[in-house]
Amino acid sequence: MGHYYFDSSALVKRYMAETGTDWIQGLCAAEAGHFLYTVRISGAEIIAALSLRTRTGALIPADAKAASMQFRADFSKRYQIIEVTENLVDLAMTLAEKHGLRGYDAIQLAAALQLRNVRSYLSLSPISFVSADDKLNGAAAAEGLPVDNPNDH
Repeated sequence: MGHYYFDSSALVKRYMAETGTDWIQGLCAAEAGHFLYTVRISGAEIIAALSLRTRTGALIPADAKAASMQFRADFSKRYQIIEVTENLVDLAMTLAEKHGLRGYDAIQLAAALQLRNVRSYLSLSPISFVSADDKLNGAAAAEGLPVDNPNDH
């Protein structure tokens, strides 16, 4: 049983076929018994990604609607959601400057770091940071997070 923090570039692979989809689905399967974390903004990012892929023709509307419905159901029940707080945004601003990250990527990393710090303080097992974004993965690794890219699976 592992603890995995998913950014939206990794989590979207659960809802549409891309490189790494099978690996992500395996991690997210209920029978795997893993704990799955993401930050609240991932909801908007996933729905936006599905909508974009529909507009560009990568997904047919019926598949996008089904994926969106499944994600919304999972988002409220399957993932442990990290809320965006003033402290998280302050950390994200620092990370954006330090690593040259885009805003939402900095929020994703800040959420994972806060989760890591809380788990460490409580002497709980570490998390793995799962992202398909190479720049974000580099920043996460520089901050001491174990990183896994679904595109490598």
